[in-house]
This record gives sequence, structure tokens and C-alpha cells, in this order.
Amino acid sequence: MSGGGALPPRRPLTLAEVEPGSENERLGVARDSMLRNPLILKAELGKPQRSCYTLPGFDFSYGLYIHRTDGGVPEAIGHWNTVKPRTVLVQKMPRDFITMNRGALKAGYTTAHEFNLYYKAKDIRRKNEEHRHFKRCPPEVPADLTYGITTRSCTSFSDLLQHKYKELWMEQQRALTAALRVEKKKLQEYKVCETRTTFLRKHPPPAKEESFWHLPHLEKVGPHLSTFPDRDARKKAFSASY
Repeated sequence: MSGGGALPPRRPLTLAEVEPGSENERLGVARDSMLRNPLILKAELGKPQRSCYTLPGFDFSYGLYIHRTDGGVPEAIGHWNTVKPRTVLVQKMPRDFITMNRGALKAGYTTAHEFNLYYKAKDIRRKNEEHRHFKRCPPEVPADLTYGITTRSCTSFSDLLQHKYKELWMEQQRALTAALRVEKKKLQEYKVCETRTTFLRKHPPPAKEESFWHLPHLEKVGPHLSTFPDRDARKKAFSASY
């Protein structure tokens, strides 16, 4: 074994090459398809991996065979093949309905039947130049026209060494930051109009005292119902409670 590179895969294994006690020995019915499956085929000890694909014989030439269309150099020396002229087919141009409709109207025809008779009598076809998308003659261009794109101006090495582009970018960023600050300050100066919602949040209304329901004939008496016969009895009751 010579060389340090990986060896190419060997030809597919056959049943005749399988020896008793080898890695790919099969018991029972052995088929050639067992030796063509890379999931079943086991690697042989000390030998390169075999290929599971059936390949043609050693006398097979790979590639595409192209049959010669000419006789090579002898054919070129002995004969002179000339290009045969092609027959130009005359293309039948479509009808020019705009011109035919204009002529029918001038002749005084108005109905569809009269128009169809006029089409049969005056079969006008479109011109070849009008039917083409592109004209045969090239467009007129100035004599001093230069095709292509203009060359970009060269970058100065002195500007690169002095970090000029960095300074320009920094100045632009500073100007942009200053403009944003001024705009933000202008927005803060504007007085925000106060709505009823914001006013009620700042000055909430006083809480309404809850009033309980009373009998109508007791509301006239007052908040406290006096059950004492006189003031002295009432004072005596209060003094006893304290």
C-alpha cells in the first residue's frame, strides 16, 4: 500500500468472494442484493470500503460519445461546404382595422353587416414597419456620446490619513443632536390644553355624604327623637349615664 491518501472504493462484493468465517458470511439463503445494501454490508478488516453500486466492465468508457458531423480535416480539404441560403417566408401581416373602419365611415357605412362587406372588399393589411416592435434603423445618438457609467472620483489619501471623513460624520451627528434638542425644547414650551378629565384629576369633587332613608312623619321632628317628658328628666338621665 503506497501513498498517504485514501484509497478509492473497491468493486461490489460477490457471493463467490464471501469466504466462510468472514464478516459478510450469510447463513441460509444468500442473495446478491444482500451485498448491494450499504446498511447491511459490513466493512472488511484491513481492506478499503467496497462500493455497493454495480459498475460496468473495465473496457467501458465513461462520458458522452458525440458522432462526428463532418469528416474532419480530410473532409474540409476535399470539399467546401457552403451555407445554403434560407428561404424567407413572407409573413402575412394582420389586418389594419383602424384604416378600414375609417374608410367605411367615409363611405357612409354604419351597420355591422355593411362593415363586414367592406372588410371583404377592402382587405387592408398593416405595414411591416408598423407591426415590428423595434425599427430596423438604430436610434439617433449624438456623435460624442460615451457609453457606460462615469468613473467615480478618486479618494484622497490625505483625507483618509487625517480621518477627515470621521470628523465630517461627527459634525453631522452633533448638528443632528442639537436640532433634536431644539425641537424637543419647542415641544416642551407648548402649553397643553387642559380638559375636564385632567381638571377633575387635579381637583376631585367632594365626596357626597350618604343619607339614609327616614319615615316622613319623623323627618319633621328632627334628627333626634326626644322621649323624655321634660328637660330635667333628660338631664337626670344623662348625668346618671356619665
